[in-house]
Amino acid sequence: MRSPSDNQRLQSLDVFRGMTVFLMIVVNTQGSGAVPYGQLMHADWNGFTLTDLVFPSFLFAMGNALVFALRKGQGARDQPPKRRLILRIARRALLIFLVGLALSWYTTMHFTAHGIAFVDPAHLRILAVLQRIALCYGLAALMALYLPPGSLWIVSIAMLLGYWLALFLGGDPADPYGPTTNLVRVIDLHVLGEAHMYRERGLLFDPEGLLSTLPATVNVIAGYLTGKFLMENGRTARTVLILSAAGLLLLGLGILWDLDIPVNKKLWTSSFVLVTTGIDLLVMSILFYWVEIRRWRIGVSFFTVLGKNPLFVYVLSNLLLVFLIWPVGSDSNGIDWINAIFFQQLAPGPLGALLFALAFTLLCWIMAWWLDRKKIYLRL
Repeated sequence: MRSPSDNQRLQSLDVFRGMTVFLMIVVNTQGSGAVPYGQLMHADWNGFTLTDLVFPSFLFAMGNALVFALRKGQGARDQPPKRRLILRIARRALLIFLVGLALSWYTTMHFTAHGIAFVDPAHLRILAVLQRIALCYGLAALMALYLPPGSLWIVSIAMLLGYWLALFLGGDPADPYGPTTNLVRVIDLHVLGEAHMYRERGLLFDPEGLLSTLPATVNVIAGYLTGKFLMENGRTARTVLILSAAGLLLLGLGILWDLDIPVNKKLWTSSFVLVTTGIDLLVMSILFYWVEIRRWRIGVSFFTVLGKNPLFVYVLSNLLLVFLIWPVGSDSNGIDWINAIFFQQLAPGPLGALLFALAFTLLCWIMAWWLDRKKIYLRL
């Protein structure tokens, strides 16, 4: 069976990206008034939940899309030189980073006796989700532009092994992977400074730290190599078999590596990269089989709507969420009020919190659906 043409998108990749965006919004917008289900919260430190899979899956999906972006830039007869393509990559990475900074500032909005206030820029968090996406995209795109697939595999392995050794040798010998004794925190404190780092429940540690951006880039490279493999090998059972076997292998290696370096999303450990990439490959193999080979169509359009405008939908969800913290009365905000009078009445406990998140996600989906109907696709 022939492989897809250069201009032919694989719908399974769009479905995967849409599913990731859908889950990302759901886990980020759990309603108030109850403790969410455990799988819809991040692991406190070591360990793994469904929520911990979301961000690496988004990076994996971004790597899938990178295949088409580089083909589009290099495939035409009047292809731009690499210098122009490099400038395009740098421009997109910079724009995503700046949007991330603006979003970090916007999400600090709070209310005082004098009205709306924002954090002083001297205390603004520099690194966050979009900023990590920008850095990982830039690094992975440049590597994919200059290195063949074989070299990308070697570099990825070297990055994971090097990061493992750096954490082990650079952290406190008594506990190199602890919340306050790891090398990632040490570097961020020296480079970014305490005022520009993330603080949660008294712990000063940035889960999107500088050093941990390197292993996170491997998730993008894995997505790129997967997308390239699918485009070149076509819609066959052999493709699915290889993809699922690779997923099982990486998942197994990640679980074994957990015995030495724990699976940890906040540190983005090397074992975490293998586990999440393995799961993504398994999910991708299932989607590829059902969508591309069996031509399954139920639910496909729902997720592809989100997958066509992923960054816009993510930013939109954050903007709407902050808008909902506007005060309602003297001691409540919009989120608390909506959950108290409706969702926690409808289904008290974690189910009510989940229903709020699903309703919020559906609102974002409607906006994405409208843009899709108008053929508007927002790219940075």
